[in-house]
Amino acid sequence: MKIFFNSCIYFFSLFIVAQGTLTDSLSFQEYMGYVKQHHPLVKQANLTLNIGEANLLRSRGGFDPKIEVDFNRKKFKNTEYYNELNTTFKIPTWYGVEFKANFEQNSGDFLNPDLSVPDDGLYSAGVSVSLAQGLLINDRMASLKKARFFREQSKADRDLLVNNVLFEAGMAYTEWLEAANEERIFSNFLTNTNIRFLAVKRSVETGQAASIDSVEAKIALQNRQLSFEAAKLKRIKAALKASNYLWIEGVPVEIEENIFPIRPSADDLNMTLMIQQNRIDSLLLEQHPKLRSLDNKIGALKVDRNLKMNKLLPKLDLQYNFLSEDYESLGNFNTSNYKAFVNFSVPLFLRKERGDLKLAKLKLQDVDYERASQVLTIKNKINAINSEITSLDKQQVIVNNVVANYKTLLKGEERKFFLGESSLFLINSRERSLIDAQLKENNIVIKRLESSIRFFNTLGISPLVPVN
Repeated sequence: MKIFFNSCIYFFSLFIVAQGTLTDSLSFQEYMGYVKQHHPLVKQANLTLNIGEANLLRSRGGFDPKIEVDFNRKKFKNTEYYNELNTTFKIPTWYGVEFKANFEQNSGDFLNPDLSVPDDGLYSAGVSVSLAQGLLINDRMASLKKARFFREQSKADRDLLVNNVLFEAGMAYTEWLEAANEERIFSNFLTNTNIRFLAVKRSVETGQAASIDSVEAKIALQNRQLSFEAAKLKRIKAALKASNYLWIEGVPVEIEENIFPIRPSADDLNMTLMIQQNRIDSLLLEQHPKLRSLDNKIGALKVDRNLKMNKLLPKLDLQYNFLSEDYESLGNFNTSNYKAFVNFSVPLFLRKERGDLKLAKLKLQDVDYERASQVLTIKNKINAINSEITSLDKQQVIVNNVVANYKTLLKGEERKFFLGESSLFLINSRERSLIDAQLKENNIVIKRLESSIRFFNTLGISPLVPVN
C-alpha cells in the first residue's frame, strides 16, 4: 500500500497543470508600435521640431521686402501748416546692402525748407551699404544662420525625446514580462504542491502516512500560495506601469487581466529597436542625436562668435539716392541729382565688444568640451553594454543547464521517495532550489532584454515619426 501511495505522489508531482489559457497576448512589437504611434510625449516631441521651423520662418522675415508710409499733417485756424507724405519700398539683401525706392510729396505754409519738393512729388532710388561692421555678417544674417542651426538641433532633440520615451516604455514592458513569468512559475509549482498535499492528506486519512507529513505538505502549500499572490500583485502593478505608455487616439488604454506579454526573440527585438549590436564606428557616432544637437549648438555659437568679432570693426554706413521728378526717368542715371549719407563711428576702447567676444568664445569652448566628453561617454557605454550582452548570453547558457540539473535532482528525489528512501522534506527542498534556479533564469532573460533596450537608448535611435 505504501508503494501505491508513493507512486501516486510521484506521478501527481510530475503532472504540471499550466496556468489558465491566455485569452489574448500583447507582443513587444505590438506594444512598441502603439507607443510610437499614439503616445502623447512622442507627439509632444514633434512640437520641438515645429518650434524650430517657426523660429526659422521668423528669422527669414528679416529679409522680407518692406513698404513704409509716413503721413504728417497740421492745420490750425484755416492755416495749413504742413502736409508730409513719405512712402518707401525697401529690399534687404543677404549682405549689408539694402535697395530702396522712395516717393515724397510735401506742402504747407510752414514746411521745413529741407522737405521742399516739386508739386508733383519727388522720386528717389538708391542703395545703402555697410562697408565695415555689418558687411559680411550682421544681426539679421546671424539670426537666420542661427535659426537654421536651431532647426537642425530641434530635429536632434526631437529624436532624443522619442528615444527616451521608447526606452522607458521598453523597460516597463520587460518589467511586466518578468513579473508575468514569475507568476507563471509559482502558479505551476502551486499546482504541483496542491496535488501533493491532497495526496498526502488522503494517505493520512487512510492511515497510510503520519499526520506530520500532512502538516509539512500544508506548510509547503501555504508558502507557494504566498509566493504566488506576491507574484500576482507584482504582475498587476507592472501591467499598470506598462499601461502608462499605451494610448489610442488620445485615449489612455489599460492592460486587462487576461492579457499577458510575450518574450520577444532576439531577431524580433533587434528589428523592433532597429539595432545592430556589436557595431560601433565613426558614422554611428556622428548620427547620434546628442552629438548632432551639440554640433548644431556649436555651429550657432560660431555664428555668434563671428558676429561679435565683426562688432570690433568701426561702423561705416554709406547711402546714395538718385533723385527725379518723374518716375519714368529713374532708369536714366544722372549724378547731378542725388542725396547721399555717410555715417562713421567707433568706440575708443571697445570694452563692451571685447567682453562680448570673450564670452562668446568661452561659451563655444564649453560646448566643445561637452561634445568631447559625450563622445567618450557614448563609446564607453556602447562597449560596456556589448560586454554585458556577451556575458549575459554566457550566463543564460549556464543557468539553463543549472535549471535542467535541478529538474533531474527533483525527479531523482521523487524516485527515491517512490522507493521509500526519501521524504517530503527533501522533495520540498529540491523543489525550492528549482524555483530559485528558474527565478534566476527568468532574471537573466530579462536582463538580456533590458541590455538590448539600453543599447537602443545609448545609440539614441529614433524611428521616423511623422510630423502632424
